[in-house]
Amino acid sequence: MTKSLKGKKFFLDSHGCAKNQVDSELIISKLEQMGMLLCDTAEDADLIFINSCGFIESAKKESLDSLMDARNAFPDKKIILGGCLAERYSKVFEKELPEADGIFGNGDLDKVNEVVEDVFSDKRSVVVPLQEGVCCGTRNHSLSFPGSSFVKVTEGCNNCCTFCAIPLIRGKLRSRKISEITDEIKLLVSSGVKEINLIGQDLAAYGCGEKDDVTGKGINYYNELYVGAKQIVLEDKFFDGVKIHSPLYELCKAISLIEGDFWIRLLYIHPDHFNSDVLQLMKNDKRFLPYFDIPFQSGDDSIIKAMNRKGSFASYKKVVETIRSSFPESCIRTTLLAGFPGESDENAKNTLEFVKQIKPDWAGCFDYSKEEDTPAALMKNQVKSKVKLERKQKLEETQIPITEESLRKRVGKVYKVLVEEIIKNESGSDEGLALGRAWFEAPEVDGSFVIRYDLDDERAVKMVTPGSFVNVKALASSGVDLDGELIVSE
Repeated sequence: MTKSLKGKKFFLDSHGCAKNQVDSELIISKLEQMGMLLCDTAEDADLIFINSCGFIESAKKESLDSLMDARNAFPDKKIILGGCLAERYSKVFEKELPEADGIFGNGDLDKVNEVVEDVFSDKRSVVVPLQEGVCCGTRNHSLSFPGSSFVKVTEGCNNCCTFCAIPLIRGKLRSRKISEITDEIKLLVSSGVKEINLIGQDLAAYGCGEKDDVTGKGINYYNELYVGAKQIVLEDKFFDGVKIHSPLYELCKAISLIEGDFWIRLLYIHPDHFNSDVLQLMKNDKRFLPYFDIPFQSGDDSIIKAMNRKGSFASYKKVVETIRSSFPESCIRTTLLAGFPGESDENAKNTLEFVKQIKPDWAGCFDYSKEEDTPAALMKNQVKSKVKLERKQKLEETQIPITEESLRKRVGKVYKVLVEEIIKNESGSDEGLALGRAWFEAPEVDGSFVIRYDLDDERAVKMVTPGSFVNVKALASSGVDLDGELIVSE
């Protein structure tokens, strides 16, 4: 504990993805270990810490706007810009962003004390640790809704998709040991967490970093499973003549040994090396949700190749067919990128056709963002902004009825729902309302499940508690949400 910081208050403004949220939770705990106190508003803080996103242009602008707004509103407070944006542009910001008292990268969060101590000593500080290992540790505060938690299993990425700046920001792929991850999950489950969301830049590549030894078996997964590998949806892999499973399978197998009533959700699996060996394991342990987050990005063969991906319309469709053959009611989420450099009208139509054929339950549609220092930024035939937005809109228009139909098929069925929050009753009626999520709804990105219950029923009121599981019958669907009625057991 640093004596000069004891009792100082800080406010953390977190931006970006779930991986950044985990970093924010770690930073909060590390600042508290220094003797500082977390507060709910920037007005009450001595320090404002902005954990930024640097993935695409709109996210970068949002983070910088937050910094400028904080500086204008609180000219005398200490402000640190951390996260991906700070990591990527630290040298630029050191000279051209005087509004920030400190710049902190995200390579080693244990060194956050250095930048904080500097700024409270009136020293402008830039601390950008090397990208090594996977930041983890104690998280005393959760930024998720009660009952849910993200668990980071990898950091960095080796896929090097031509449009993506993640390898420039987070570095090369590296993975946490299986035992370390399972220990964290056990701790979370024992504290009452009901939903564990495994996250990384690419879960399919878990354990395949150059220096990874996640199992302790000495298998070089990097060479055997990752480097130069083609589509491996249904392929068996061998090491020294012995059939091996993917490291992700080994991780899931270890997690399946943990006792308790909880969900496991696998988020972000790159389609080029989809881990088909986990399917049977998931069938054997129903706690593994048949929810598959697979960012296909495009359905056109030439654009897929230009993205530095190894798949195709046919092979990516095969991934979906493989999943649905094992889980007919599985939920598939994907990401689609409109207006990649060189994308023609015909290329865009092929992606639309791909969407129509695979019918993903959920899809995030984005227009291509030109990111400096990525190969795609230097490509010829950049698509005009107006055209990119038009193609993005067409993708969304194609996806909306698919999602609506998917939800309509779920009406009339009973689902286990994780309660997230209670909606305050201001009407004076006896109907209670709460929001939650079923297994086919991931946190923050998908729709919600509206839970209706009787406020005069003490059992119902006791059951509907944030962070708990309840059974709900889906009565109707509206847009991306389901509306249901609580089932009160006798």
